[in-house]
Amino acid sequence: MKKKKFRFSGLYMGIVFFMMYLPIAVVVIFSFNESKLPVRWNGFSLQWYEKLFQNHAMMEALGNSLILAVASCLVSAVIGTLGAVGLSRIHWKTKGVLEYISLLPLMIPEIILGMVLMAFFYMLGIPFGMLTLLIGHTVFCVPYILMEVKARLAGMDPALEEAARDLGATGFRAFWDITLPLIMPAVVSGSLLAFAMSMDDVVISIFINGPRISTLPIKVYTQMKTGVTPEINALCTIMLGITFLMIILYSMLQRHKEKKQKGRPIRP
Repeated sequence: MKKKKFRFSGLYMGIVFFMMYLPIAVVVIFSFNESKLPVRWNGFSLQWYEKLFQNHAMMEALGNSLILAVASCLVSAVIGTLGAVGLSRIHWKTKGVLEYISLLPLMIPEIILGMVLMAFFYMLGIPFGMLTLLIGHTVFCVPYILMEVKARLAGMDPALEEAARDLGATGFRAFWDITLPLIMPAVVSGSLLAFAMSMDDVVISIFINGPRISTLPIKVYTQMKTGVTPEINALCTIMLGITFLMIILYSMLQRHKEKKQKGRPIRP
């Protein structure tokens, strides 16, 4: 029996996508506008991209954000993966409580988490700067990776690792050769989400940021007091293009890997 299609379903989806992507399209279009005012089109120009690369403060903030996001993702990937594997293997009565505690950074409002981290670093006497930013970003990045890996482990057959152990593999070798390749897509997807959240964070970074270091979101936020120039539109367009390229590259690698696995002969 065929399902009856809703007559206006296509129109509804079109309106939803239009409302979602219209602001992004406006930012991209006006990044090539010759006028400084984002309300009228005066002609095509690349001057805002040129001024963006000449803005040393903005480029320094972008570099700090990239370094911070990559470092926090690497640390979070290790902690989140090991935490998810550990939670999947324990059978304590308090396992559910531990899982809720591990997700607390996502449930706590950012302003409260930022104030708590600021007070914590102040009590320990840790100077505010890149180290405090790295610790703070790792705190709220770990749950994203932990959730992805935990969901992947829940759907994985435990007999695969048990078979490797029966064949003489150590616990570490079974994890490295069997479990880790199977959960790697979840680790990568969680890391990409954590990277995006780290690059986007403003509230927590303001509380634990040092006086000599500025990240890109903080730089953009402080510029709002004097007015946002079309350089921000150019920066957003570049970051959007890089994001699309990363997604396309990751998709191509996954398809190539799947084709390679399908064409691999079965050895007796």
